[in-house]
Amino acid sequence: MKKIVLSVISLIIVTHSVNAAQFEPIPSNVVLPKKYTQEYIDDLGFEYKSVSKNQIFHVALDMMKGTTAEFSRKAIIGYNLTQKPIKIEFKDLSQLNQAYASFDAVGWKKKNRLYIYINPKHESAPPAALAALLSHEALHQDEYNSLSEETYAWTMEANVWCEMLKQYPESNNLESALVTRENILKQLLEKGNFTNKYIKKTVYANDGYKNLPLTSPGFSEQ
Repeated sequence: MKKIVLSVISLIIVTHSVNAAQFEPIPSNVVLPKKYTQEYIDDLGFEYKSVSKNQIFHVALDMMKGTTAEFSRKAIIGYNLTQKPIKIEFKDLSQLNQAYASFDAVGWKKKNRLYIYINPKHESAPPAALAALLSHEALHQDEYNSLSEETYAWTMEANVWCEMLKQYPESNNLESALVTRENILKQLLEKGNFTNKYIKKTVYANDGYKNLPLTSPGFSEQ
């Protein structure tokens, strides 16, 4: 009986290590909160393996639990209009469209599948900043977009970043381009007394959105 038990335990350990090896590890220069040991990160793979092979996204999704970003986290794991997990990866956005080359991220729909593509320049961004960005992109769940939808998404992103900084202050790495983006949104939110007043002005003035309609399904003028 003892031999059988030991064999089962050994099998579990081997299976765990094989699954963990399927994932892309977090870059060594990324500072993580103490709770995110490698063992903890590996365990997250069983929950988020259908979403991404990058462990940095697994941590970002874990950070979103129980926060303002919970709606977006659930959308990413499958509670969205397609009823399928949203695939997340780093991707050269110019491969989608040259106009997207400098974008931070793009929400994409192909057939009946949603994708979130993140600019590779953010591969070493703090996962808390990626969590804020993902909370924005997960709101785009169809082929339609609008100024109102982007205003809502940017405001969500700013609120999530404020929340992340309270929980994970070590994430405010000023050398990260994504943190720079998040801090700009935070400043706009605070300037508007935590309303979308200045974020809305910034969205409406964005050349990348100049051809967007005012509203889209699910998003009226904010």
